[in-house]
Amino acid sequence: MAKVKSPVTAAIRVLRQAGVTFGEHPYQYEEKGGTAVSARELGVDEHSVIKTLIMEDDTRAPLVVLMHGDLQVSTKELARAIGVKSVAPCTPDTANRHSGYMVGGTSPFGTRKAMPVYIEESILELPLIYINGGSRGFLVSLPPAELQRVLKPVPVKVGI
Repeated sequence: MAKVKSPVTAAIRVLRQAGVTFGEHPYQYEEKGGTAVSARELGVDEHSVIKTLIMEDDTRAPLVVLMHGDLQVSTKELARAIGVKSVAPCTPDTANRHSGYMVGGTSPFGTRKAMPVYIEESILELPLIYINGGSRGFLVSLPPAELQRVLKPVPVKVGI
């Protein structure tokens, strides 16, 4: 069987430049399948598949939220945690513009705009995480400590 060639995305370039050792996991992407599909395709727990969400605050300033695949973000708690009036998900077009990635392939690494990154703090306790590598149907695996070293995300407790 031919090995699927992994894409070289802005995220992959950032990881390589930072000296991060990571696994590459291409899988069959399904429209609107989300982390449930990627977890099923890779045979891993959806809790260790991390979704990258592009949101904006009440001033329309963009931000990145990293959340367990099997949890949702409490935007009310997030707004309180970061000291803004409100936080809401961006429209797909706005998210694409801020991140430089298509929704479904958004990675926190190598985004077009520099944005603050917030991470559900329990993600940092996992031994290994699977996170988007910058293309639909492509995750990378790495220890959360490496994500923390490269992105310097702010830990928050906003998962529900």
